[in-house]
Amino acid sequence: MNFMKPIFLLLFFTNLLFANDVIIVDNNTSYKEILSKSEIFIDQTQKLSFEQIQKHTFVKNDEKILGYGYSPPFTVWVKFTLKNNTEQPLHKILEYLNTNTTHIEFYDGNTVSKDGLFQLNQNRDTISPNFDIILEPNETKTYYLKASSKITTLIIKLKVWDKKLFEKESNNHQMILAMFFAAMSILAIYNLFIYFFTKDKSYIFYVTYMLGAIFHQLAYTGFGNIYLFSQELSIFIVTYASLVVALPLIAFAFLVKSFIKTDQYPIFHKILNISLAVFPFLLSIYFIVDDFAPYRNLFSMLLLIFLIVLTIYASIKKNRQAHFVLIGWFMFAFSFIFMYFSSIGVVDIFEHFKYFVEIALLFEGLIFSVALADKINVLEQKKNEANMELILNQQLEQQRLKYQVKEKTKELQHAFEEKNLLLKELNHRVKNNMQTIISLIRLQTNEIKEESIKKIFETTYNRINAMSKLHELFDSKDKISNINANIYLQNLIDELKSGFESENIKINFDIQTTIKIEDAVYCGLIVNELVTNSLKYAFPDNNGTINIQFIEQSDNYILSIEDNGIGYNQQNTLANLGLTLINTLATKQLKGTIQKDTTNGVHVVVVWSKK
Repeated sequence: MNFMKPIFLLLFFTNLLFANDVIIVDNNTSYKEILSKSEIFIDQTQKLSFEQIQKHTFVKNDEKILGYGYSPPFTVWVKFTLKNNTEQPLHKILEYLNTNTTHIEFYDGNTVSKDGLFQLNQNRDTISPNFDIILEPNETKTYYLKASSKITTLIIKLKVWDKKLFEKESNNHQMILAMFFAAMSILAIYNLFIYFFTKDKSYIFYVTYMLGAIFHQLAYTGFGNIYLFSQELSIFIVTYASLVVALPLIAFAFLVKSFIKTDQYPIFHKILNISLAVFPFLLSIYFIVDDFAPYRNLFSMLLLIFLIVLTIYASIKKNRQAHFVLIGWFMFAFSFIFMYFSSIGVVDIFEHFKYFVEIALLFEGLIFSVALADKINVLEQKKNEANMELILNQQLEQQRLKYQVKEKTKELQHAFEEKNLLLKELNHRVKNNMQTIISLIRLQTNEIKEESIKKIFETTYNRINAMSKLHELFDSKDKISNINANIYLQNLIDELKSGFESENIKINFDIQTTIKIEDAVYCGLIVNELVTNSLKYAFPDNNGTINIQFIEQSDNYILSIEDNGIGYNQQNTLANLGLTLINTLATKQLKGTIQKDTTNGVHVVVVWSKK
């Protein structure tokens, strides 16, 4: 039994020497997860050097992913051993699958390579930090990796790749991400153009959310860190990651508020308004007070849960738009929750569904684009219904107005007929009274022996008779707004001529117009005075011609009375009552002008406006 002791001692020391797993790699090793075959050491002081670390004891690890939460106050060292199981050199790539770890150092013997957000390798053209590993034929080599994160979550996940396959997979990964960002950008631009046409603020909230989501994913995936952002901007984005997450969430909250019209749900609407008002204040406190740093995403999570509850409630209330929002919300919520759990190392869904977030966000974007388009269709349908209702109301209103106009017309017609009846009655009575006055004057005239007084009564008789003829004409017409001037003046002249010895005096008429009743009285008196003067004084031998013309020209009435008698001297007749009456009627009553020519007979022209 003594010979067995050396064998046991040899096996014991051999197990101690090779306690950590040796990871075999060869030409057929496309990629291999190595963290679960490695050892780890936690440096709580964050000050140990590489030489000091080599003297410490590492602990065996069997987890494929290690998550240490937000900005842990320690440094994690990972130790693993690779063995080239071939007769030729191997070139492998160690990939560190977390783009936002701030400090990464890879030790290959005495050579150290640095990468990470705070010390970005400027020659790197891949999204994930990675390091070259070169193994000589049959070489076994131990490597160390140091990782710490000051302002982000520390998540460690390691893979060893074949160099060519890694380059191919990296290019494919970047191309897929580029297609995702292009698709999201196209959706954002498309909805921005719709906003310009519709001016619906839901679209601008949606575009703001889309841009925030794009910006967040650029930082979260590391795509922006490599191709778009400077290192300072990348550090700023990661430092204020909670704000980067909160901004698209706030935009999304405003979108939900506008899209499903939360004001129809008063309690939810009030809570949402308070939340949106308090959110910026809480974020500022989170960034000012360091003790709140671990809870920076808490309010975002609470707001997200509240919005989901609100959307579910609106869907139960049969809000059409809420159904679309609910589908989009679940996609957003799942992606948000899985990103959060992944960032704190609870679960890594991306191990099995690498592009889950991108697919969820793109699907959600499509859903909301369809939802907004559906909203336009609903609004268009409501607009058409409103137009039909408006047309119907217009038709009803037209019928109502038509009936009112008909009834009002009847009333006006009745009033007009009543007015005409009363006016005719008035004219009839005035005419009778004038006839009575004329009869009395005529009787009185017959009793007068003195010739001068008799002439005064005859003149008065003629003037009253001129007005009486007008009322006779009124009495014979149904409508008395205008009268036929020809009938009126001829009746007047015939009556006037019968009172004189005028068998050889010829009176010519050229009357081509109607005349308003308010002008007819004054016109009749003027004609009466002028023709009476001609019959009395123009023809001593009782032989001559009187021409009467009454026409319309432009907007004027023109009355012309002319005789070929002996005329008179106007200077000697200034005080004549008849001529004074004519001047007064022409200029004051008719607002017109009067012209006289008495050099060769008498020619008087009166002109006044029809208006």
